[in-house]
Amino acid sequence: MNKYIQTKLGDFSKTIDFFKKDIASLRTGRANPGVLDGILVEAYGAKTPLVGLASITVPEARSLVVSPWDKSIIKEVEKAITAAALGLNPVNEGAQIRLVVPQLTEENRRELAKRLSEKMETGRISLRQTRDEIKEAIEAAFKNKEISEDDKFRFVKELDEEVSRRNDELKKIKEKKEEEIMTI
Repeated sequence: MNKYIQTKLGDFSKTIDFFKKDIASLRTGRANPGVLDGILVEAYGAKTPLVGLASITVPEARSLVVSPWDKSIIKEVEKAITAAALGLNPVNEGAQIRLVVPQLTEENRRELAKRLSEKMETGRISLRQTRDEIKEAIEAAFKNKEISEDDKFRFVKELDEEVSRRNDELKKIKEKKEEEIMTI
């Protein structure tokens, strides 16, 4: 692998990791604590991630239990979950909040699959932008006579193979998530 690709390998990995985190918030009809990852709670005068204020457990296949460590902020936690518009109705049980994951309808499943495709396209755009940056660096090196024309074409071919591999990885992740969404 050439030095131009190696300098940007982290960017490729960040794109894939971001995509994985981004789609974890899509609910699949089964309880998944990842659905609550992006929720910020207004507590102690600042917005704090929910995972930093409470433990989240999955007692049953279709329910989540959020137990704030400080019971005085339970109302704020409930408010934040409601405001996140995840389609989950929080039930305040005093010391904890129970979330029942409703069964997805066919229409909801299709909508989630559509959002998943949009998120994948965003990931592919990010990969293309990184590819363009690397290609520009290779072109500049050729223009400045730092590499030969043969090296330029070899480097671009390696780059295209790497981008193709990363796109395939995105596609496999998307297909797995889509299967989870569409499974009843």
